[in-house]
Amino acid sequence: MRDLLGASPGEQLGLEAYREDFRSRDFAVDGCDSWKLERRQHFRELGDASWAAFVQEDWQEALRLIEAQRAGLLDLSRLAARHRCRLLRVRVVEAPLTPYLQWELHLLRVRAECGELIRVVGPEHIAVYERESPVPELVTLNDDTVYEILYDAEGVLEGAVRYLDAGLRDRVAARVEELYVLGEDIGTFFDREVAHLKPPTGG
Repeated sequence: MRDLLGASPGEQLGLEAYREDFRSRDFAVDGCDSWKLERRQHFRELGDASWAAFVQEDWQEALRLIEAQRAGLLDLSRLAARHRCRLLRVRVVEAPLTPYLQWELHLLRVRAECGELIRVVGPEHIAVYERESPVPELVTLNDDTVYEILYDAEGVLEGAVRYLDAGLRDRVAARVEELYVLGEDIGTFFDREVAHLKPPTGG
């Protein structure tokens, strides 16, 4: 994946600049799918109440707070539909699941039930791209924007590198779509691999 980014200059954005830039561009062009590739197996979701409950090992509260996001996620899907935009995500999942990933897969299942199109791939599907380093966390937006999302060593969001290049956006989207085609629907994966697990500890 990084080979796609190397040929294009990007602009590094700090956290607030990235958030503002994303909001300003989101759904700015109708008819453009948004692709997301998520690779890391652990993040720290500072500011997320459900994640905080999970870290505090209050699993039932964490699940309740995920469910409480359903209305907002449905609104997001309706907004995307009005702009003729699909929200598609490929989530790389390694076994055994990290506690964080067990929590996140519950959230992704709800996102999928609200309209996001999510599939799971194993590390074997991206091994060819990881001979030198892990694949980056990527998001495409509109018809010309790619963000490489940046995190610190603990998995806390730091910002992004923004690329404004229609050709790069199309190449990244096509590469992520190739993985999406190989992936398993989040619903069937969740039912088989996640639903029966005991509450995670050590988040």
